Amino acid sequence: MDKYKAIQYVLDRCIVAIVRADTGGDDLVRVVEAVAEGGVHCIEVTMTTPGALECIAAASKKLAGADVLLGVGTVLDAETCRLAILSGAEFIVTPVLSVPAIETARRYGKPIMAGAFTPTEILAAWEKGADFVKIFPSSIGGPEYLKAVKAPLPQVAMVPTGGVEVGNVAEFLKAGACGLGVGGNLVSKKLLEARDFAGITKNARAFAEAVKAAKRKS
Repeated sequence: MDKYKAIQYVLDRCIVAIVRADTGGDDLVRVVEAVAEGGVHCIEVTMTTPGALECIAAASKKLAGADVLLGVGTVLDAETCRLAILSGAEFIVTPVLSVPAIETARRYGKPIMAGAFTPTEILAAWEKGADFVKIFPSSIGGPEYLKAVKAPLPQVAMVPTGGVEVGNVAEFLKAGACGLGVGGNLVSKKLLEARDFAGITKNARAFAEAVKAAKRKS
């Protein structure tokens, strides 16, 4: 997908589901499918998951032409960023500010969400070329912190990650979030261990509906 179409895709759909599992294999592709079935179409598989790149490659092939945007998260360096893109990742997510990863993503024409927390880090990530800045961990400070840092930095596209729940989706969006990264509250370890794909779909649907409801009120 074209970079700017991918950026707009994230902006339109808001939720980025984060898949972080202890084991890899075919189940990972099924998890991706289960999330998409629930209406969450931006899906990040973290590099801490065994076989993450193989999962992205397999899912990209299986879901070719489907309404899904697949990315790779917990990217820490340029080498991993490049491998993720070559495996089929349409966007890159880092937990920290990695300038080499930002430069590599830009070189390959892929959107990147660079991790930051303090105002100084947030501005630095934006100035270095991040398309989005992932505010992590947003469990610290919550919507009020996002609102506070957004005030002097309104130009920065911020995606709070960590601590995002169905019940505070509207608060984060009202505070200025352009998207929301959701991990364990959507794809929990308990559901993964139980192979409860229906449960994952149910959670995804709840988040997708929460976004729609928040947008209707805005």
